[in-house]
Amino acid sequence: VSGPSSDNNDSDVNMVSAVQKVINTAHRTLDTKISALSDRDPVAIHAPSNNNSNNNQEDDDTIATNADDFDDTKTSVTFGGQTELPPLPIPSLEETLNKFLKCLDALYYDYEEQKEASQAVVLEFLQGEGPKLQQLLLEYDRTGRERGEIGSYVEEFWNDAYLAPDSSVVLNLNPYFVLESSPDPKLAGNQIRRAASLCFASVKMASTIRKEDFKPDTFRGKPLCMDQFHALFGASRVPKRNEKDVIAVYDRSNHVAVMCCNQLYYFQALWPDGDVAVDEGDLCDILEAIHAHAHKYGKDDDEESVGDDVEERKFLSSLSAVGVLTSLNRKEWAMVREELVAHSPRKNSESLTIVDSALFVLVLDDYIPPNKHAAAANMLHGSYELTQRKNCKNLGKRGDKEQSPFILPCEQYQSGSCTNRWYDKLQIIVTKDGNAGINFEHSAIDGHTALRFVSDIYADTIISFAQSITKMVQAHDGFVPNVIDAKVKRAAVTLDDQGRTSLDVFPKKINFSLPDSIKRKIHHAETALGDQIVASDTFVLEFKDYGKRFITSNKLSPDSYVQMSMMLAYYKLYGRVVCAYEPVLTKSFYHGRTEAMRPGTMEVKHLCEVFCNPRSSSEEKLAVLRNAVRVHSALVKECARGKGVDRHLFALKCIAEKHELPVPDFFRSEPWKMLNHTILSTSNCGNPSLALFGFGPVVPDGLGIGYIIKDNGLNYAICSKHRQTARYAMTLEAVLKEMAHLLGPAPQTKVVDHRLHSDTTRLTLKQIPVHAIAYDAYGDIWGESTPSGKHRKVSRVSVTDVPEMPALASVPTAVVSNTKSTPALVSVPADVANNTTIIPLKDKPSGVEQERRWSAEEIKPLDASNLVEDEVDAVVLQMTQGMENEKRLSAEIELNDSSQQLQSPIKRRGSNDKLPTKPNRRGSNGGARGSGSHAARRHSSRENKLVGFAQRKSSFEYSDLSKKGDSILFERLTDDHEP
Repeated sequence: VSGPSSDNNDSDVNMVSAVQKVINTAHRTLDTKISALSDRDPVAIHAPSNNNSNNNQEDDDTIATNADDFDDTKTSVTFGGQTELPPLPIPSLEETLNKFLKCLDALYYDYEEQKEASQAVVLEFLQGEGPKLQQLLLEYDRTGRERGEIGSYVEEFWNDAYLAPDSSVVLNLNPYFVLESSPDPKLAGNQIRRAASLCFASVKMASTIRKEDFKPDTFRGKPLCMDQFHALFGASRVPKRNEKDVIAVYDRSNHVAVMCCNQLYYFQALWPDGDVAVDEGDLCDILEAIHAHAHKYGKDDDEESVGDDVEERKFLSSLSAVGVLTSLNRKEWAMVREELVAHSPRKNSESLTIVDSALFVLVLDDYIPPNKHAAAANMLHGSYELTQRKNCKNLGKRGDKEQSPFILPCEQYQSGSCTNRWYDKLQIIVTKDGNAGINFEHSAIDGHTALRFVSDIYADTIISFAQSITKMVQAHDGFVPNVIDAKVKRAAVTLDDQGRTSLDVFPKKINFSLPDSIKRKIHHAETALGDQIVASDTFVLEFKDYGKRFITSNKLSPDSYVQMSMMLAYYKLYGRVVCAYEPVLTKSFYHGRTEAMRPGTMEVKHLCEVFCNPRSSSEEKLAVLRNAVRVHSALVKECARGKGVDRHLFALKCIAEKHELPVPDFFRSEPWKMLNHTILSTSNCGNPSLALFGFGPVVPDGLGIGYIIKDNGLNYAICSKHRQTARYAMTLEAVLKEMAHLLGPAPQTKVVDHRLHSDTTRLTLKQIPVHAIAYDAYGDIWGESTPSGKHRKVSRVSVTDVPEMPALASVPTAVVSNTKSTPALVSVPADVANNTTIIPLKDKPSGVEQERRWSAEEIKPLDASNLVEDEVDAVVLQMTQGMENEKRLSAEIELNDSSQQLQSPIKRRGSNDKLPTKPNRRGSNGGARGSGSHAARRHSSRENKLVGFAQRKSSFEYSDLSKKGDSILFERLTDDHEP
């Protein structure tokens, strides 16, 4: 794209020839793989390597499947648009260096002297090593994409920037979301039901992504890159001792891991063909059983000393909190992981693989946040709470077997939720009061991908609530469409001729063999994490005076306006403009992630000086505010077009290291250090499904600020280490009021956008002139702006008949002893049954059974073409699919004509970027097509090589997975039990 011969006609001919060669090579490679797979046995399943070797090609093949699993007429809905994406452009060196100097202007404390020094450094780089590195980068980009080795010029280097550092991911990398409360009264305040609802929606999304039926992100009808969704489910960050971490992706994963009371459990949720095997009612049964079992940890029938002592059981569970080890520095965690595997090569290795390969981790906390600040902190790093052991005599009675070698009997222990986490994976966290959020590992996915995830699952729970209302009214049957449309085939009613389930979906305990040395490391990991938590301060500012509507009514960009507020608040406190960072989405390009926008411009500095000058008039303040907002918006649009500064310069530095060239002095200079010491790390990521979004600071003296722009409010979640976080938030609130005063009082602002909403000033019917009635805009009364000639269609639903079989929780099960068998719903292997304690089955409270039958219905999904573009303003594309009056699409991306013409004719790297083929495969899923299960009817156009930098891993076969862990069945509930 940026090469000197891009305009040469001869090069186009050569490129076409090269394309044909690449396609022919790809077909030959695919045919070879198919031939090899068709003549061999099903692939053996192995745990990921835990040694120090770099097995990048390990488990590169998936489990072989039968030829009838493929449908050459089926194209990928999710990834089909990848080939239409242009490559990320490489700016010219001169352009980037000029912008680099402008980014520094407002940061100088001695402008003239520092400006001159920076210009000298840039000039030396431009006349020295810079052009050579630029040429190497252009060649690396061209050859890498031709060979299918990279997706963009910065991809490899940016991935290493995430995976190479040794620091803990907690507070340093993982962001968090706090979801809004559920409007469904059945879920509000109920931990189990809220968790089951979110888990069910998440499993359905995982099913649609595996089948590649998940609707892609688009902007103005053009696709956005969906590559990150490969690593949304079934992915885990795995530490390596002598090298950078890797992202292991188990794309055939079918189970969910659950954490409760520091203990780990799992259950299978998908059939091998990707269909959903459990519904919301089944998940309530499963989670209730896990919750009950976890809260009895340490209680044994032959040990009366513990009995019902809740405090003692909490203490014992804290000693085996393996998840807290993921908060260690990466190299240390890698060494502990190796020690775990060495101690019990089979048991611990399998247990780690079960967790790593899970679709996600569902976390059940016993913690209830007392306020919004604690709620945000709990999602960021968990709660910190020390408990004094009062009943010290019990430990001595239990003998040396349970005696901790490093904790005295009456010492304090950590009882907070910070140890009830697995920080290397996507986590859905539900607190005891039913509030929910997520914490996600940031290396493989960005905030926009996580936002799409939470938006869809939250909207799906609302749609489920709406369907539970409308299904009782015959006229509305099928009126509310699904957000996530996946096939649900309940394992509980899919039985063989002996009455056994064809898929084992019962929960099981994940056990680790922990020597005293590992227990000591768990304790030390918890104390180290405690230091980080105590040093961290999280404060939430919920500004409710005005929001997006008020700002846009004054012809200002909401995102730029909020950025000005944060810069001005810092200036009012400290009297200087500091380096700030705002990520801008570049998903309009192939494998695009983000570009760094630097809000600290000279216009911002002038804004701060004018606002802090007591002699400045309101007119002067308003003029500089509008000018600073305008410049900020223009810079954001430049970054969205791939014309930023940071990623290009960073790639030049990395290309020198890759070629083992001396790193130029430019990258050790003061100007470079100044631009890369980010005091204000900010990000806009939100929509109506989120209450809060945030992350930790990126430097010790910095602030991490996640903000959400709502229609009638602005939410900031601010985190720092040993800084005046609350004082900054209060200053920010005062700044927002001062800025609004220049534009006019918020209550007097009328915003009319042809929607039904609650404006600050109510417009009555008497005030509407007759000529203002739009007789042809009937759809707009539901909060839409129906495009001309396009009217919404509502199709009636088609319901899949489900056999009337006993529910999962209504089939009684006897207690299994070590010598007797059980009339179980699923065949339990003898080696497992002889060493397993099975908890008796519980009856489900009345009312739940009637509420879960909707999950088997098949309703046509929303038509993405009906989504309305509301406003192009947010830096992160906001995808909201929900009720009819909640559909809108907004983004900060502006695509010009030239950027759309950057179509690269070369072969795209990745598994979904070529035309579908019809392989002639033979093989087996190891019993996947047994009684009651269906073979997959579709196959996506995938190769076996995973897209991006992640390593593809093979998960356990579903029949083998059912043999791992200790089975957890269900206890019979008493009539007065409340779930």
